[in-house]
Amino acid sequence: MKIKSVELAISAVRRSQYPTDGLAEYLLIGRSNVGKSSFINTLVNRKNYARTSGRPGKTQTINFYKVNDEFYLVDAPGYGYAQVGKTKRKKFGLMIEDYIVNRKNLKQVFLLIDFRHRPTNDDVMMYNYLKYYKIPVTIVATKCDKIGITLQQKQRNLILDDLDLVVGDDFVMFSNVTKTGKEEILKKIEITS
Repeated sequence: MKIKSVELAISAVRRSQYPTDGLAEYLLIGRSNVGKSSFINTLVNRKNYARTSGRPGKTQTINFYKVNDEFYLVDAPGYGYAQVGKTKRKKFGLMIEDYIVNRKNLKQVFLLIDFRHRPTNDDVMMYNYLKYYKIPVTIVATKCDKIGITLQQKQRNLILDDLDLVVGDDFVMFSNVTKTGKEEILKKIEITS
C-alpha cells in the first residue's frame, strides 16, 4: 500500500464527534510512551505528523487520522500513566470503552507493547478485554531495534506466553528506526479495509 495522503480529521471526546463517512477504522492502543505517535509517523511516512512527546499522557482525545481517504488510524489516549489523575484516567477509560464496544467501523486493534519489557498487567487486561468483545488484535512489539538479535526470540516468547494469544491474532515486531514491520502492518490494513 502506498500512502498518498494523511490528515488529522477529528479529535473526539464523545461518540457524536466521530466521523460519519463509514470508512474502516484501526485503533492504536497501548500504555503511555509505548510509541503510538512514532508508529503513526512511520506508517504514513511523515517525521512529526503525529506529535511525539517526552511527557507521557499527552494524548487526551481519540484522534482520527484519515489516510488516503480510505481508512482511519485511530489514536487513543495511553493507559497506565500514574501522573494522570484518577478522574481523568476514569474518563479516558470510559471514552475508550465506549469506542471499542459501540464502534461498528472498527476493523482491527493494534495493541502496542514495548518489546524491551514483559507486558504490564494493564497490557494483559487490555488484551483480555478486547478478546471478551471478540475484536481482532495484532500485537505490535515496538522498539524491537533496541533488543539484540540473539535475545529477540526469547523476548518474543516471554510476551506471547504472558498474553496467551488467541488463534487468529498476530504478533508483529516493529521499529520506527529500521522500519521493521511497517509493510506487514500496511498489508493487514489493506486486506481488511
